[in-house]
Amino acid sequence: MALPTLYIGHGAPMLLEDALWTSQLSQVAQGIEKPKAILIVSAHWESAPITLSNPLAGTPLVYDFSGFDQKFYQMTYESPDAQDLAKKVVALMPDTEPVAMTNRGLDHGAWVPLRVMYPDADIPVLQMSMPTQDPGRLLEIGRRLQPLRDEGVLIIGSGFMTHGLQYLRDWSTDAVAPTWSSEFDAWASEALAKGDVDSLANFKELAPGMPYAHPTVEHFIPLFITLGASKRADQAPDTLIDGYFMGLSKRSFAAI
Repeated sequence: MALPTLYIGHGAPMLLEDALWTSQLSQVAQGIEKPKAILIVSAHWESAPITLSNPLAGTPLVYDFSGFDQKFYQMTYESPDAQDLAKKVVALMPDTEPVAMTNRGLDHGAWVPLRVMYPDADIPVLQMSMPTQDPGRLLEIGRRLQPLRDEGVLIIGSGFMTHGLQYLRDWSTDAVAPTWSSEFDAWASEALAKGDVDSLANFKELAPGMPYAHPTVEHFIPLFITLGASKRADQAPDTLIDGYFMGLSKRSFAAI
């Protein structure tokens, strides 16, 4: 049976110390069959053409954040060799979507949630860049990746359902969600429940709370890789996590 595809909120490194969030992510991993490999798309890597992270065993991490405790810069996540998965991704892409290789490691949108979900780091992990912000093209890239699911590959889009950091006024973890965050989250939840991919793809024009919920869109659009890689993008996904962290929506889901 094919693995589901996931869209998860990854958060900053400090979320590794949030008991609720880590327990929720752990439950997500425990609720699905252990994957043979993981392909993850993070909000923090936009690069064209499609580019793959270093697939060798023990791929280093990218500490793409600042101002945190020194311990976060010493964390590791030495996953096994993912060269076989890299070859499969390349083979699945058409000539119009060339794939480049790089020595880049895993950024925090990948390794922070994976340290929680699969702490033993015993699963090959490959990160793939987002080559575009166009929802339609991201959906098509996701569709190309569908066959990997039948081979035990877990495909993850890693972002955050709302991400208007610059508009936050209360930085406490249990802050009340600003209206722009709660209204965007409710809209996205309803659109997902209806399988309304067209509305989701037109979120800039249709969603309440814009552009405050996403002054830049990179934390929302990994969702389209997730939906594209599902068998039925127009079928309601299963909500895995909801609620807020610092007023930002943590909504995460699994699509089949």
